[in-house]
Amino acid sequence: MGTNGKNGNGRNVVVVQLSGGNDALNTVIPYTNGLYYQFRPQVNIAEDRVLPLDDNLGLNPSMAAMKGLWDDGKLAIVNGIGYPNPNRSHFRSMDVWHTAESEKIGEEGWLGKAIRDMDPNSENVLTGVNFGRGLPRSLYAKGVPVASVGDLNTYGLFPDIEDEKLRTFALEAFSKMYGGEARDNVAQFIRQTGIDALKGADILRSAPQQYSSSIEYADNPIAQNMKAIAQVMTADLGTRVYYTLHGSFDTHAGELSAHSKLWDDVSGAIGDFMDDLEEQGLADDTVVLMYSEFGRRIRDNGAGTDHGSGGTAFVVGGAVRGGLYGEFPSLDEDKQLEGDMHFNNDFRSTYSTILDRWLGLDPVPITNGAYEQFDFIAK
Repeated sequence: MGTNGKNGNGRNVVVVQLSGGNDALNTVIPYTNGLYYQFRPQVNIAEDRVLPLDDNLGLNPSMAAMKGLWDDGKLAIVNGIGYPNPNRSHFRSMDVWHTAESEKIGEEGWLGKAIRDMDPNSENVLTGVNFGRGLPRSLYAKGVPVASVGDLNTYGLFPDIEDEKLRTFALEAFSKMYGGEARDNVAQFIRQTGIDALKGADILRSAPQQYSSSIEYADNPIAQNMKAIAQVMTADLGTRVYYTLHGSFDTHAGELSAHSKLWDDVSGAIGDFMDDLEEQGLADDTVVLMYSEFGRRIRDNGAGTDHGSGGTAFVVGGAVRGGLYGEFPSLDEDKQLEGDMHFNNDFRSTYSTILDRWLGLDPVPITNGAYEQFDFIAK
């Protein structure tokens, strides 16, 4: 794939993790199916409030901005997404999505491996950036540096030590805490990792000063993280992979109000982000993937919904072929998966499509196998 657009660094991938298990059935709603209201007598969205996609399915009313992207042909909805023998544990299921390994514990994250393929010599310490605390397993791979940013405006490593020599000395001192000949390799790793982080921190701190936009993002965590992603993207730092998460979508109780607020925040943030990229000339160079570790049970529990399977993923971008992909799971009791929506397409098909058709990478070693691809991105 050649380089495209303003940033000169090729195509961008933004991954938004909807942490906690998004209720797919109250996100993409079968509003003309009586079984939906039969199984969800308390936790349902009234037919006249749904934002119709067609005569059968519609979006949650809190997703107006994403409905606008659908109307513009820029939103692909992947229904029935999941993996064989689904696990309802947050930790295990998320680990499966992070590593693209469902049969055993994976060692490396799928995006970490993708970053290594894009930059095998780690020439750019900012090829991948996480916006949030910690480092998601998706981004981990041996020898791959990834910056993790809590707040872009205050981001830095030892920011109060302005002189680079003094900061390097601080890193040396910190690494020697591990002292001893047997631990020299550990100390060297800490020194090198710290130096890489130092380089990345200094570069990233310049991004907000280079950014100008007419878009006013909301004052909530996901909106501010999407704004930070836009700032780094427009700063032309060579970053290709951006990651953030929002939640919790673990709506066992009080779902109707909580789920509405969650999607109001996420949808608004994605809408503003895409408007921003249009203004910056980067919308056609960027694909956004939104996913959650699993869906939820078909029947409500009176106040919310419990862990299930058969979820929904979203792919957004100027080069995305909008539409419905994957079969919407049947609500018929004889076609359910132990009370859940039955998945009908493996999440690694979506990964493979993005890796191959968008990033130009060989998806097989990254997704641990060959999977059928969708056509929401043209080859």
